[in-house]
Amino acid sequence: MNTLVLSAHPNLATSTANRTWFDALSNTAGVTPRDLASVGGAEMHFDAAQEQSFLQTADRIVLQFPFYWYSSPPVLKAWLDQVLLFGFAYGPGGTQLHGKELGLAITTGGPAASFQSGAFNNFSMAEFLVPFQQTARMVGMTYLPPFVLHSAMSRDHSALNASIPALISYVTAPRHAIAAKATRSAG
Repeated sequence: MNTLVLSAHPNLATSTANRTWFDALSNTAGVTPRDLASVGGAEMHFDAAQEQSFLQTADRIVLQFPFYWYSSPPVLKAWLDQVLLFGFAYGPGGTQLHGKELGLAITTGGPAASFQSGAFNNFSMAEFLVPFQQTARMVGMTYLPPFVLHSAMSRDHSALNASIPALISYVTAPRHAIAAKATRSAG
């Protein structure tokens, strides 16, 4: 299986968790990681044809990003807007992503317990991620349960280090082997 990981941290060099994940995935067979902030530059401009060629060769696409204000960083939204175009991803002839898998590898600053009804963030991660699930449906992809590392900004790096083998498995394992609950909690 060929997996494309699109990292959408606005400054991957300054990240602890997302950089650690990106580096680990860079050394994983069958995985092609791309740093979208580097590719798109400060203008967040993407060459649609080039990005689409990466998508066409992948069986699974994983969006890796820190959870910012209940969504993804702007660089990922820019990429989605410029690459998942009519006639390629949807609409007449827009079947290029049909049958592929979409996964999410997300880091949050808060603990898992804060992402539920009545807690600090009032909603579950599944509820916050509905737009990504619908995007997968819209373009004919199979949506995988997300892989989430909560409390990623913790100074205790043991949870981050422990998440690496699970993340690699999430990114590379066959769909049926991905656990229904792919969430990892650091606190």
